[in-house]
Parts: sequence; structure tokens; C-alpha cells
Amino acid sequence: MRVAYLTNAYPSVSHTFIRRELTELERQVGDVARFSIRPSPYEIVDPDDRRENDRTFHVLQQPVARWVRAGLDGLRHPGRTIAGLRRALTLGKKSYRGLPLHVVYFAEALLLLEEMQRQGIDHVHVHFGTNPTAVASILHAMGGPSYSFTVHGPDELDAPEAHKLGPKIEDSAFVVAITDFCAGQLRRWVGHDHWEKIRVVHCTVGDEFFGQARPIDPDSKQLVAVGRLSAQKGQVLLVEAFADAVDQGLDATLVLAGDGDMRPQIEAIARERGIEGRLRITGWITGEQVREEILASRAMVLPSFAEGLPMVIMEAFALRRPVLTTYIAGIPELVVDGENGFLIPSGSPARITEGLHRVMATPIDQLDEMGRKGQEAVRKQHYTPVETAKLADHIRRTLGRMG
Repeated sequence: MRVAYLTNAYPSVSHTFIRRELTELERQVGDVARFSIRPSPYEIVDPDDRRENDRTFHVLQQPVARWVRAGLDGLRHPGRTIAGLRRALTLGKKSYRGLPLHVVYFAEALLLLEEMQRQGIDHVHVHFGTNPTAVASILHAMGGPSYSFTVHGPDELDAPEAHKLGPKIEDSAFVVAITDFCAGQLRRWVGHDHWEKIRVVHCTVGDEFFGQARPIDPDSKQLVAVGRLSAQKGQVLLVEAFADAVDQGLDATLVLAGDGDMRPQIEAIARERGIEGRLRITGWITGEQVREEILASRAMVLPSFAEGLPMVIMEAFALRRPVLTTYIAGIPELVVDGENGFLIPSGSPARITEGLHRVMATPIDQLDEMGRKGQEAVRKQHYTPVETAKLADHIRRTLGRMG
């Protein structure tokens, strides 16, 4: 059995959970080949990601000669090539990306078909039900390996028909939903006879987090938000709400661990509100540095507008830090208000401000207990070896059915 992973951009600073799952799957089933449509658009600073980058076949970085060879191979096998093109056109019609880009996906599938046949790949698991799954579906139509894919949200669930989630589920061996909420959403887009393909396998954290957990420093006044600085993560609203809280007398500092498109706007708000001395933006940092920022904090804050179930919540819980976040999508499946975290509505600066006051007013011993319960919950539901074993079993069953 030879298994491969296919993603859109790997390795990437925001996708360390894929690396974690892939590495554990490799331990359980043997060597796993890495394929990615493109390299990460972000600077690779983590040493583990650098090693993964060297092991990954990036489709769009292949030399012209490889593309020519793949095209000539396609001409020598017109039957399967026509089947792949037909699949590309079917997926592209009235899709989010349109027909022209699906012709590009067809070309990417041609190149991948040659390479995966050379490597003897039997099954491909894809992360995200967007363009890499379209490529896997086209590849399968041309006689390539069976495929499965993990749906995270929010992107796929925001536009399920435009992303052709239904046809992709019907064509796949199985589909992984990362939460029960996600699984319920997927069932909306296929007939009941395909529901059995939808399996829940949670994203995970491992011992590198649990092993570093320690009690909250009673003197800490730091709050941390981890993630790409983007509109959907809500950091702009967070900084505005934090400034309001400071004006109301809140004695705290805020760290934004990450970087991204919204950084100029966030820095401008900090200057306008006079909180530069209380706000720190780290830029891209290693996984170890992220863990240290979380451990230096009283709690993590994540006021997202759209999510699946954020990895950083699992990571904060594993490190025994409570979380202030929004009750959207799959988040309430892990975060219980008043027990291991604080839940607020999405999109309300006033409720974020109230939440910040609530966190800072909660005694340290109570925050520590909340963090301990969060760690229990994430160990039970999101432990890497246990959840990855479920995925490995689904892949083995798929290959077993194929004989």
C-alpha cells in the first residue's frame, strides 16, 4: 500500500496540523508521498517545515520538460485523457473557479498521473475540498489512484455548490469532516445513499504540546491571538475592542502571533487609539515560539467570523490555557462557556470588550482549572495517534475493497 497526500500549498505556516497528521499516518501505514500544487506563499521559518518542503513534489515548480512529457503521454492514451478532460469540464461548469482554471487543473492532473504512477501510489488523501480535490477527481477519472479528502470549512461550506462538493463526495472513496457540524453540512449536498462516506476525524495535537504545559504565571497580563492576520479571523475587531477595554481601565497587553494582509490596518488602529505600547505583532514565528507566546499568556483570544474548528484552540487547550472565542461552526463542540473557555457572539466589538474584562477579572486558580479541563477535552477528542488511526483505518478499508 502506497499512500500520498495532496494539498494546495504545503508546507505552510498555517497548516502545521497537516504535517502533524501526515507524520503520524506515516508511522502507522508506512511511507507517505507528499504532493502539493504550489509551495507555501509565506516564508518558511520552522525547521520541520523546511524538511517537509524538501520532501514535497510541487506541481507548479516542475520544469517545462516534465509538462511536455506529461502532455505527450496523454496523447498516447486518448481514452483516459478524454475522460479526465470531461471530468474537468463537468466540475468547472458553473463552478467557483470556472472552466478555464479547471482546464489548468486537468493539466496538473496529467502531470501528477505520470508522477504517481512512477511512484506506485495507490490512494491519495487530499486536504481541503477546493481545487486540490478537483485535481484528484480528474486524476481518478484518468485511471489514477482512489482519493479521499478532508473538509475543514469555512471556504468549502461557504460555497458548496460552486465548489461542487456534492459531485466530489459522490466520486470519492470517503470524505473526512473535522467536526460533527461539518459532517452535517456535507450531508446537505449529497443523497442519503452517500452519507456513509462521510466520516468524522478530528484535527489533532500531539505530545509536543501536552508535554510543555505549565500553570499560568499569576503575574501575566498578556493575552494572545494566534493566526494569520486576515479579515475572517477578526483581529481588526479585536484590536478595536481591546483599545476600548484599555480606555475603560483594563490592565493588559495583547500579542498577535502571526502576520498577514491586515497588518497595516491593525497597526494604523493601534496608532490612532494610542495602544502601541500594549500591542505586539510577532510576524511569522516558529511553532516553538508560538507555544511560548501561548504559555506566557493568561488566555488565548480568537474572535473569528468564520471557522471550521481552529487548530490554535486545540493547541492552547493542550498547553492548559483557556480560550475566549466565538460560538460559530464546530467551536462549541470543544469550547464550553464557563468550563474551559469563554464564548461570545461573532462580530460584536462590545461583546469582545466584555469578554476581555471577564478573562482578566477571573482569578488565576480558576483560569488554571479551566485550562486543565480544556486539556482533558482536547486529549480525549483530538489526540494525534488516536484520530490519525481512524484515518489510517478508513484508507486501509478503501484499499481492501479495491483488492
